[in-house]
Amino acid sequence: MLDYNLILDAAQRLKKRVRRTELIQAHHFSERLGLPLYFKCENLQRTGAFKIRGALNFMTAQSREALAGGVITASAGNHAQGVAFSADLLGVKAVVYMPESTPPQKVFATRDYGAEVVLEGKNFDEACAAALRQAEQTGALFVHPFNDPLVMAGQGTIGLELLEDIPDLANVLVPIGGGGLIAGIARAIKETHPHVRVIGVESAAAPSMRQAVKAGEVITVPIRASLADGIAVKTAGSNTFPVVRDYVDEIVLVDEEEIALAIVSLMERNKLMVEGAGAVGLAALLNGKVKKITGKTVALLSGGNIDVKTIAVVVERGLLAAGRYLKLKVELDDVPGALARLAAEIAEARANISIITHDRRSESLPIGKTEVLVELETRGAEHIHEVTKHLTKRGYMIEVIK
Repeated sequence: MLDYNLILDAAQRLKKRVRRTELIQAHHFSERLGLPLYFKCENLQRTGAFKIRGALNFMTAQSREALAGGVITASAGNHAQGVAFSADLLGVKAVVYMPESTPPQKVFATRDYGAEVVLEGKNFDEACAAALRQAEQTGALFVHPFNDPLVMAGQGTIGLELLEDIPDLANVLVPIGGGGLIAGIARAIKETHPHVRVIGVESAAAPSMRQAVKAGEVITVPIRASLADGIAVKTAGSNTFPVVRDYVDEIVLVDEEEIALAIVSLMERNKLMVEGAGAVGLAALLNGKVKKITGKTVALLSGGNIDVKTIAVVVERGLLAAGRYLKLKVELDDVPGALARLAAEIAEARANISIITHDRRSESLPIGKTEVLVELETRGAEHIHEVTKHLTKRGYMIEVIK
């Protein structure tokens, strides 16, 4: 079990070495949800995520002899940058194994901090297995991304900061991957404020901790690709699991559309760039996943390392989920003026055409017909219903494309 004193020691060790991140009130979301909501902005942390806390605490707690052979780790990105930064700060060689699917931005950032990056495995678990094998062969010190008391203690310093900033805190929502972050925070908070509700949030694509708690033991679960790649872990930590089981009040799941919409909402409403894993707490609140929640609430924005390509995909999915973007396939008679009449009907329905493509060469089309793919800007689900109803009423055969 994680010793509370390790967290207090970590706070002293990390003082002036990591950023005490901002806690901001989310006025728009507070009004929307009917409760005082705050964001703990670890997306603004050095290296762009909370992971530097655990990595630096682990490494600064080691002797120079232990670090002499360098360090090695595995990560989907954020822990990699935390270890690389810490190693550079301490003058230690670092090798980082990352899944082959890791976004390029995270790979480049890790290399920029001076670490050697090895891309291996389809997911975190495969990359981690490769890193452990290499550590055994070379004697390098393995820095686990979550399943180590010193790493958990470093992450737990966030909990201490929350209690200092909001003494009457009622709830905190924390992303869960392997469990190091929530284990540290829950242990830090429950020691002195046992009434505070600690709520974990996982991607529905990778519910390893929730399933472990349900089963009463650590198990391996199949996972799918997720926007929240930073918490896509097949197997919860053997050391984090008992802490989560004993100190976390509830674990909820969010799906991909909910995550995408939360990312877009944070960009639009709070001008905050947050990665998928960092947005799951807000996603849970916006979609009613947490029941009977009152009082001062914090959603932890755990990281902001999201690459440009992913942002483009997320924005489109978020707009689709919010009903602000509509894709239609429409079959028209291949006669002069047909496309102009369709555009006029769309304008009458008060939708704005963003993109339109016209195809009369498809083999699947009957002779004399043409196919139009049109992407529209809309004002929500009700407006989408109005647009499709209007076009159908005018005799158009339409298909909504998801």
